[in-house]
Amino acid sequence: MKTKKNGAQTLIDCLKKEEIEYIFGYPGGSNIPIMDALLSSGIKFILTRHEQGATHMADGYARVTGKPGVVLVTSGPGATNTITGIMTAHMDSIPMIILCGQMATSMLGKDAFQETDMFGISMPIVKHSYLIKDVNAIPRIVKEAFHITQTGRPGPVLIDIPKDISSGLCTASSTVEMDLPGYHLREKGDTELIKKAAEALHISKKPLLLIGHGCVLSNAHKEVRELAEKLHIPVVNTLLGKGAFPED
Repeated sequence: MKTKKNGAQTLIDCLKKEEIEYIFGYPGGSNIPIMDALLSSGIKFILTRHEQGATHMADGYARVTGKPGVVLVTSGPGATNTITGIMTAHMDSIPMIILCGQMATSMLGKDAFQETDMFGISMPIVKHSYLIKDVNAIPRIVKEAFHITQTGRPGPVLIDIPKDISSGLCTASSTVEMDLPGYHLREKGDTELIKKAAEALHISKKPLLLIGHGCVLSNAHKEVRELAEKLHIPVVNTLLGKGAFPED
């Protein structure tokens, strides 16, 4: 007999499928179902003193491990307190999943207690935002979120989860296909742009290589060094590009 699970339990199952070991955050009324589901999950919840601290901790975890950092907060001020950390992850290309509790779907748009449009607020500073309105969409959305946050240029993805969705019965299979028709990843460099860059280097009298975080993320250390040594070009780096090129 198949065990019935609510949205929160399904969410945790999806996180375990993504091999998530830690979640950073702070509990509140709107994310209580998710907190309950966490109790016996085996995932370690790191309680912070402030939601902004949770995002910065998840950011640091992602930088060190290379795995997406996961944040869990409640609605309203709990969610809005994450904005600074989300913006940091966005600017620095850090993979992060932000799970926000939200008021019940029937209360959305009615200025309910601690209702905040996190879907709209976060949109300029995330790779993608989700507001879940169907409990059976949870497996697909979580799978898409982890795919988006880690592929291409990494960055944060926010998932807003109303309380009636996390409490509702989920009958969807955990094995789902993603539906991202507009999300296309470039697998090869643009030949024409590469030729233009080569021409610019060729005619330049005093070329300089400015190495940034992209070199670190793409693990292009060897290629950049070969380019610099072959063309005898001096190298400087941005703050996030430190370590991409030998300091000596």
